Amino acid sequence: MDTPDGVEVTGPIEDRFEEILSPRALELVALLQRELGQRREDLLARRAERSRQLAEGGTLDFLEETRSVREDDSWRVADPAPGLVDRRVEITGPTDRKMTINALNSGAKVWLADHEDANTPLWENVVKGQLNLLDSITGNLDFTSAKGKQYRLKPAEELATIVVRPRGWHLPEKHILVDGRPTSGGLVDFALYLTACGQRQLDRGQGPYFYLPKMESHLEARLWNDAFNLAQDFTGIPRGTIRATVLIETYPAAFEMEEILYELRDHSAGLNAGRWDYMFSVIKSFRTRGREFLLPDRNSVTMTVPFMRAYTELLVRTCHKRGAHAIGGMAAFIPSKDEKQNELAFKKVTEDKTREANDGFDGSWVAHPGMVEACREAFDKVLGDRPNQLDRLREDVHVSADQLLDVRSTPGEVTEEGLRNNISVGIQYLESWLRGSGAVGINNLMEDAATAEISRSQVWQWLHNDVELAGGQRVTRELVEQLVDEEMQHIKEKVGDRFSKGRWDDARSTFTETAVSDEYVDFLTLPAYERMP
Repeated sequence: MDTPDGVEVTGPIEDRFEEILSPRALELVALLQRELGQRREDLLARRAERSRQLAEGGTLDFLEETRSVREDDSWRVADPAPGLVDRRVEITGPTDRKMTINALNSGAKVWLADHEDANTPLWENVVKGQLNLLDSITGNLDFTSAKGKQYRLKPAEELATIVVRPRGWHLPEKHILVDGRPTSGGLVDFALYLTACGQRQLDRGQGPYFYLPKMESHLEARLWNDAFNLAQDFTGIPRGTIRATVLIETYPAAFEMEEILYELRDHSAGLNAGRWDYMFSVIKSFRTRGREFLLPDRNSVTMTVPFMRAYTELLVRTCHKRGAHAIGGMAAFIPSKDEKQNELAFKKVTEDKTREANDGFDGSWVAHPGMVEACREAFDKVLGDRPNQLDRLREDVHVSADQLLDVRSTPGEVTEEGLRNNISVGIQYLESWLRGSGAVGINNLMEDAATAEISRSQVWQWLHNDVELAGGQRVTRELVEQLVDEEMQHIKEKVGDRFSKGRWDDARSTFTETAVSDEYVDFLTLPAYERMP
């Protein structure tokens, strides 16, 4: 390949890869990595220091040093960009060819084209996902299944708006080296999409739009904003063209929502309530703090428990105060062949989306095309012909730090069933992830990396805080390992002949190591990525 000085591509090069890994794209990767790479590493070190402080008894609070930003009522984010005015239904999913077509055709207003939690950073996925996005924009995308079923895109005016989610700051890209070092996975995903598709999106009357995951502070938002400016100058696109929605899915970020909007204000498209990763971050942030921050079985933690309610109410209040969209959380249910199960799933989705719409959210997420209509109907009843409810300021909402931190009042128990479910879901998800699929239907729910993180983090928290299960049995390493053995046998019986062809040993090892290790591993996907070619 023709690569810029100091850039090396170590992944295999397949047909058409040069359309994405162009010299111009790699030159932008190198520019961003050289200008921002050290700051990224410094901010990751800052995360580690905060974790140490929390483990030693510290807490989270609104920042005194940015009080002026919160109290200044004069600033607002940029007006909604074309294609991002009405966002009442957003669908998420990876960028394989079938999902790309189904998501764009789904009737949703926005498709979150996911290169993060619903994707596996297998080298093939990293590049082919970008090719699929390019082909969808140029109108050259189709797909034929093994059974001969054909999938084609609807006319352009009927398609969802593409919003790409790059990887978080913590994830590297080991197949593209700059000056001999791995690059930032997020910067790679961003640069490859912008150079291949940015101008093409502008020519279609939209623009290059992004969802930014896993940030823990406004300083990390500032880093993205600087990346946007560098990249816009490099490509000749006017500053402010790029728009980004930030997932508020970490506990620290919940205390810096206004500051994050402020840092990205010329590029901001709003905030999203990333509920599953938020639960993971609650456990992660205070994992050593015993019962003060102990969460019960994950399926019993609903969006109406006090600390989750405070988080979503504050998000809507913050967004609308600054003219930004507030996007609700994921409905992970997927349609089932079981009629009763299906009826229950649609009922829960309708209730969840109705609550969000009534709370002031401008739209929300679903994980499957079959759930788009239920979400749209719930928002239609509240929005009517209006594209959003940005004018609903929610001045009745006043959320304190204590309310955000009120995990203790969450009802529910820690049960053996919950422990078994965490083990089974975590291992099943990891096995699929290691094979290259990051969105997995398990027990009628669409699981992604966030729910796998909750699963193994809860096991770690319960084990290392000597938690007793309902009934009195203490969670010990021996119990966890025993249940891993038993759940692996159940999985083997369930999948049958496919078991011998899977990566079950690697999945089991990765899950067990991160669930019982003395030191908590920040992200499950980091050791898993090391096991990936």
